[in-house]
Amino acid sequence: MSRVSNTLIGFLNLLTLLVSIPIIGGGLWMAKSTATCESFLQRPLMVVGFVILLVSLAGFIGACFHVVWALWLYLAVMLFLIAALLAVTVFGFVVVGPGGGVDVPGRVYKEYHLQSYSPWLRKRIENPTYWMTVKSCILGSKTCNKIVMWTPADYWTRNLSPIQSGCCKPPTACDYQAPMMTQDPDCYKWNNDPNLLCYDCDSCKAGVLEDVRRDWHRLSILNIIM
Repeated sequence: MSRVSNTLIGFLNLLTLLVSIPIIGGGLWMAKSTATCESFLQRPLMVVGFVILLVSLAGFIGACFHVVWALWLYLAVMLFLIAALLAVTVFGFVVVGPGGGVDVPGRVYKEYHLQSYSPWLRKRIENPTYWMTVKSCILGSKTCNKIVMWTPADYWTRNLSPIQSGCCKPPTACDYQAPMMTQDPDCYKWNNDPNLLCYDCDSCKAGVLEDVRRDWHRLSILNIIM
């Protein structure tokens, strides 16, 4: 009976070990994403994934070599980790739930507004020091270079990523012949300089948050499946 029990626990440990791999992989994918340039939400996910990996290894060794204290430690820590992973998933859904783009009449792409996102995300992305880091990442990713050769007709028929929509062009509604008081403030933050563009616009920050929202939503679904 003891041998069967140890074999079962060993099998469960191996299964848990395999589950930790896509969790870690998902966190690394988000952290290294050149499009998102945002890593604060995936760090807890990566920590949980690595701890699950280490604890599963300890439990697997305990089951194979009949180390009782290792098995008890494994069970206690795994209960804690399951609760932590559930908390991270719920937090992700709550924090990144609001958002989404607004249709632009006659265009394929959407535009994004900062006020559509949760206060927690807005507070973080509006921090000047933090935004400088994110902006440097966007510049380094050369995301806007991909549309630099577009003609005006391309903007009618082709789609844009959230970051391209928010950071690489002024808001579509901008009319530079109209009085300043009636314009979106982002219209006057726009600059043709390739190093400036609309990188300081609220729409650019909203584009980054939209990428975060989409990536985290996918990973939250993966966590639930796991």
